Parts: sequence; C-alpha cells; structure tokens
Amino acid sequence: MPRTKAVLRPRLIERLNEGLERKLTLVSASAGFGKTTLVGQWAVGCDRAVAWLSLDERDNDSTRFFLHLIAAVQSIAESVGKSAFAAFESSQSPQIESILTVLLNEISALQFKIVLVLDDYHLIDSEQIDDALLFLLEHLPPQMHLVIATRENPQLPLGRLRARGHLTELRDTDLRFTPKEAAAFLHQAIGLDLSADEMAALESRTEGWIAGLQLAALSMQGREDIPVFIRAFSGDNRYIVDYLAEEVLQRQPEPIRRFLLQTSILDRLHGPLCDAVTGQAEGNVRLSDLEKGNYFIVPLDDTRQWYRYHHLFADVLYAHLKADQPDQIDSLHRRASIWYERNGSADDAIRHALAAKDFTRAAVLIELACPTMAKLRQEATMLRWLKALPDELVRLRPVLSVVYAGALLTLGKSEGVEERLRDAESGLESTADLHARPDIHSASAEKVFADEAEYRRLPGTIAMYRSALALMTGNIIDAMKYARLVLSLMPKDAYLKRGAASALLGLTSWTSGSLDEAYRLFADGMADVQQGGYISDAIGGTNALADIRIVQGRLRQALSLYERGLQLSIEHGNPVMRGTADMLVGMGEIHRERNDLQTAMQLLLKSEEQGGHTGFPQYRYRWHVAMARVCEAQGDLQSALDLLDDAERFYVGDLFPNVRPVAAMKTKVLIAQGKLSEAFEWARAHGLTARDQLSYLREFEHITLARLLLARYQSDREYSFLHEAMGLLERLRQAAEEGERTGNAIEIMIVTALALQMKGDTPAALGPLERALTLAEPEGYFRIFVDEGQPMEVLLGAASKKGLSPKEFVRKLLAAFGRTKPAANHSLSEPLSERERDVLRLLRTELSGPDIARELTVSLNTLRTHTKNIYDKLGVNNRRAAVRRSEELDLL
Repeated sequence: MPRTKAVLRPRLIERLNEGLERKLTLVSASAGFGKTTLVGQWAVGCDRAVAWLSLDERDNDSTRFFLHLIAAVQSIAESVGKSAFAAFESSQSPQIESILTVLLNEISALQFKIVLVLDDYHLIDSEQIDDALLFLLEHLPPQMHLVIATRENPQLPLGRLRARGHLTELRDTDLRFTPKEAAAFLHQAIGLDLSADEMAALESRTEGWIAGLQLAALSMQGREDIPVFIRAFSGDNRYIVDYLAEEVLQRQPEPIRRFLLQTSILDRLHGPLCDAVTGQAEGNVRLSDLEKGNYFIVPLDDTRQWYRYHHLFADVLYAHLKADQPDQIDSLHRRASIWYERNGSADDAIRHALAAKDFTRAAVLIELACPTMAKLRQEATMLRWLKALPDELVRLRPVLSVVYAGALLTLGKSEGVEERLRDAESGLESTADLHARPDIHSASAEKVFADEAEYRRLPGTIAMYRSALALMTGNIIDAMKYARLVLSLMPKDAYLKRGAASALLGLTSWTSGSLDEAYRLFADGMADVQQGGYISDAIGGTNALADIRIVQGRLRQALSLYERGLQLSIEHGNPVMRGTADMLVGMGEIHRERNDLQTAMQLLLKSEEQGGHTGFPQYRYRWHVAMARVCEAQGDLQSALDLLDDAERFYVGDLFPNVRPVAAMKTKVLIAQGKLSEAFEWARAHGLTARDQLSYLREFEHITLARLLLARYQSDREYSFLHEAMGLLERLRQAAEEGERTGNAIEIMIVTALALQMKGDTPAALGPLERALTLAEPEGYFRIFVDEGQPMEVLLGAASKKGLSPKEFVRKLLAAFGRTKPAANHSLSEPLSERERDVLRLLRTELSGPDIARELTVSLNTLRTHTKNIYDKLGVNNRRAAVRRSEELDLL
C-alpha cells in the first residue's frame, strides 16, 4: 500500500480510526489534496490488515475489477477468495453478486478484522460495479471495513448511509493543511523553518492544498530569496502546478529529467519496465531515489517493486514530454508494449500499442488475447480495444471482425453484427484453399490473421453468430439453418461452439413449440459445453431444460434437473455458480405448486441471500414472479401485484422464448381483483382477440384472455363473452395436446371446466376436470386447482359426490381449501414477544436481513427464527405481507 514520509495528521487519523466502527469511510476531495497519502499513513497504524486496490480506467471491466478486488483481499487473507476465483474461471457469464456472496461468507469466517481500500474510485464509470459495491456494503460482515478514496462522489446512496450512521466522510475542507500542519510539512520536507507571517502567506496562497505545498517545498530547496519567492507565489492551482513543476524539472540533472519525462507515459512504474522504455539503466535505483526525495511518487506494494506518479505531476511531466520530445512518444509506448508482451500482460501491451498508433501490432495482440478474454467474459474490454483500431484494419482481419460481432451479440446489441460478419467472410479464403496451401504461414497470410486455429474455424463461428442473430431478431428459419451449418463445419473437439449450436437449435424448437426436440437438442448442447470445461454455463443451462419439462407437465423431472444441477456445482467446488440462484427459484416454484409454501419460501429466501438485492438471481424478474405466486397462494393479491410490477421492471429479454409474459400474469391477478377495465386494456394493448391464430409463444396470453372473457360474462351476463371464451379454450386445448404441452393443457382444462360450470352445466364440467385431475395428480400439481378459489371448491365437491378419480386427490384438494382461506382480521391468538416486535419494526424499514441482524446484534440464523415465528403468528409467508398484516392489526 502507499506509504509516505509526509507529516502525520493526528486529527484526520483519529477521524479515520473512529470510522472503523461504521461500514464505509469516504475520502472524497479534489486532486492534490493528499487522499492516498493520508489513507496510506493511517493504514500502516490502524491495527487491522489492509487490502489495497489502486484502480485505473481498465478496471471498468467488471470481471477485471472483481478479480483484482479478490486478489487484494487474498494478499492479507490467503484462505479467502479461492472459490470466487474458480467461479470466474469456470463461467462465461460470472454472477458477480453470487460470487461476492461467497467472498463475504469467507471473510465473515475470519478470526481477525480487515480493511479494503479502493483508491481512485473516480476512475470507475460502471453501473454494474456501482451496484455490486452497494451489494457489498449492504452485506458487509462485521470483520470488514471499506474505504473509498476518490475525486468525486461514488454512485452510492450516501444520504441513506449517512442517515443510518454507516458513513464517515472526509472532504476538501477536512484535508486542507492547517498553518501548523503546513509548517511541520515544510520543516520535514526541506528542513525549512518559516516565520509566522511567511507561513501564513504561503498557506493562504495554497489554501492548504497539499500538492501546491509539496511543489513549493521542492522549488524552495537551495534558494536564498525565500521571502521574495513566497511573495511572488500566486495563481490558481493549475498555474501553480505548471510553474512549480517547471521549476523542479529545470533544477534536475539531465538524466533524471529525461527519466521523469520519458516514464510519464506509464501509469505504473517498475524498474525493468522503466529501463526498457528509457534505454537507461538502474531504474529501480532511480525510483527509490525519487521516493526518498518525495517527488510525487507513490509505492503500489510493500516490496517497493511498483510505483506511480501523483496524477497531476504525471500530467505535467507528460505535457513537457509532448513539448520537448513529441517525436519520441510513439517509440516510448512501443517499447512499453514490447516489455509488457514479454512479461505476460496482454492488456498493458495492447494499451501501449494503441497509444503508439502501432495498430498492426495492436491488432495481432488483440487477436491472440481474445480467446482468454472471451472465456472471462470481458467482451466490453474487447469491444473497447476494437473500436480503438482503424475500422479498415479490422475489416481486413476476419478473426477480429468475427470477434467484434460476437462481442456485440454478447452485450445484447444486434446492430452492426451482420456487417461485421460480412467483413469476415470477404476476408476468408475457402477451406479447400486453406488446406491446399503449404505457405499458410507466409508473410501475406500473417497480414490477415494471427491465430490460425481461430482462422480455420471462422466459417463455423460466423454461422454460429448468424444463428444467434437470427434467433434474437425472430427469424427462426435462418436460426435453424445456420446452427445446423455450425455442426457440419466445426470439428468434434470444438465443444463450446458445437454445444452453442445445439443449444441454439434447441431454442428454435422451443420457440416453435416442439418441446421434446427442444429438450433433446438443448441437453446435447449443454453436454458438449460441460465436456469443454464450461461447467458454470452447463449448470446455467439446467434452468432452460427444467423450464421445458415444466411446460410439458413433468414437474418431477424438472425438480430432478434442478437438484442435479446444484449437485454439479457443489462437485466443482462452487455452490453459487452462474444459474444456481435461478435453480433455487425454480425449485421454489415447484414446491409452491405442490402446496409446500414453507419450503418454497425457504428456497426463495436462500436464492435472495445467495444472489443479493442488486442482482439476484441471474434472471432477477423470476424471483419476483415466484414470490408473487406465493403471495397469491396465501390470498395476498396486492402484494402479488406489487411483486409483478417489480418483475416487469427487471425483465430483460434474451434468446429464451418469453412464453409467460409478466404482463399476462399481472392481468390474471387483476381479474382476480375484479379490475376488469385494466385487464381489458392489457388485451387491447397487445392486440389479443378470441379469433387470433394460435401459437405457442402466445398460448399463456390467450389462456389469460379466456379468463378475462369469462370474468366479463360473470359481470355482464352477456352470452357472447362466454361463447368466445369456450371457442378459444377448445382451440387452445387441441393445440396444447397436439404439442404435448401437458402443463398448459391442465390449466386449459381447468378453465374450461369452470366455464361450463358458469354456463350451468356441472355434469359437462366434470369431464375436463377429471382429465385435468388425472394428468396433474402423478406430477404433484396442487395449487393450479386451489388457486381458482371458491368456484373450484364447489366443482370439486360435485366431483367428490360423483366419485370422480383420483378420489384421494380430490379429497386432499377439498381439504386444502379450508387451510388456505385468508386469515380473519382479529387479534393474535399468541402475542408477539418484545424481541419479535423489535424484529417486526425493522422489517418495516429498508434494511436487509443481514443489516437487521447486525442492528439487533444477533446471528442471521437467530433472526430467521424470529422472522419465522412472526410469520406463523401473523398467518403470512413473506415480509411484505407481515408488514401489511401488522398495520391492519395496529401491532406497533
């Protein structure tokens, strides 16, 4: 971590020490106010292990940021972070919040307290990183304290943190040197004792600005006319920096001055690197001398191997370099690029090649780095590199053109993809020519590619991206055509791309409603992906396979898939790999359908805990949908609607077919609430009528429309609504049965039975009801009947009298109606304890579960026990319902 010989500042050290009792210390001030120096001094004596992460613009890539963050923590706690690193390495789409959960759990097991310092956080401009940092703060274990040093406020809810007493702040006004501190600094820096008037004048000129004082100290070294110098010392901060830097530079011997200027192109300084860039020797000695001389140089590690210049000082040095040696800048960057390439840092090698405008070299380095970058899901960085290259150069290199297309698709952007793929095709030679040419490594060939393996596989890669683009834009025919082409072109050992192609074929079949074929193809694809070592992606694919089985009405197989997926993640040492939080949600849905609401709630809470409030699970909207359905099951329709509103906000489309749109689920709740005008507005907005041509993609919407028509019939007693609904339901049943979509068919038969009951023909209603019961019972369906409420209870009563099969199932369903009616609004049979009242008060706030546990000084398990008792006594199953129920009963 940075260390300095600058004067210690006890008043600020004390403020920082006091801040250790809170979650976050924010040191936010303008450039040159000594933020890094102050925090570095404090860190040395704070009696806690300190992990220090110095940030730069490249850390806006979220994967890079968190890999560096984990490495920083491991520097002080080797036992922490191994699972998190494994998750990044095994996943193409690492779930940041899930990985942070693992990291925080490991930190919470430490027997000592730690501090994590994020220096120069103003260089981060990533909403994903800001959100993840908020997650980290909300779940910060008591063993950990976070310090952020920045020139501008981070995108965090500082007002909320301040109000809750979680924040300590140091600003410009706090960091300004007092006259006493300024005098102590000048005495220490140059052994100069100024008079009170001289010190006051200098402090007034600099306004306590530390960089200005430091530059003044360097400029006054060796002067005899110090009073004259101080009187002439004036101007704004930037003028002072330019003026004093020139004074400092002019006083240096030429070798040192040349060293300072030439190394100003580097954002990190290392002896051998500086030697390579400057052509001089003894870089380590020079850096050590600069540190001893207090020349705006900051150590980046405890072993004094890596340094950086103060940012302002580096800016001034670089300005002088441009003025004095403009023709040397490209050459200096090229030397840095070569050194970094030889020492295994592709990122830095590429950055300096781009700065040197050596675009051919940069293109080669980018092409060779992309396979690793893609595996780490750093497409944003790859895209930034590619955009920095001249467009005509990218177009001439087919591998880079395809990488460009793939990065766009991965980031959810379809515009420009087809153009990049055409560029790649125009630069490709035929496969036959490629194999026929022995001179493939000739100079002419090297101009168009650097990675021969990727070049040879380009036809298949192009087809793969064309298939994904077609599926994204709804062109199923082309998606299938290109996916099949991938399989014909790619070799057997190209597991990831062959697996992706099979999965794409599965998705096209799923979108078309051919579910058996969809399952087979997608499962084959995930097997290839797993064989290729992409375990996390294979686990994530389990959710798609389970979704298909659920539509087919095979709940048992779906649950088995979820369980196998979770087991696979445990076997590979990371129980929170990508997709595991979603699997918990899926399992919760199945247990809710089986009327095991307690297990469903436990699974959903576990998913929430695993993923965190800022990004759980990977498909965040599904958690809210599942929780809404639990609320429906307990009769809390308003909470269900609120949760579905949240789900609609969080929904982000992808390649998976959206066969149960959230808007349709909301409409189903609105119908149950009797808000038919709002429900009909949904139907009008989506252009739905009973005469529509049916498709699998809109099947759930049309089932919901049938429910709406029946509700309108009940309201207006206009027979045309009933007639339209009956006709629509019959067409839907035929389509679902032909497509073997048993899950949808069961719901359609249930709604048909209720429609016939409305018509007054109960004997006819028992026919579709019996078929639905027969299909549902073996798979454990339950709520699909009970959620229909009193009309279904009456119909099941008639079925029981008629002795409909399966008889035991009918009996269990009837028994459930008495247990699921909403609780009456009366006093509690068993009062809440004082501790439970404390918990309930905090449940009404925005605090997360871990925050509440810390507020009450109890373990998370103890909090869960109190919460479960509260839910039982109130007759609810979730936090929102508990708050509403407590307000109804005026408990607090």
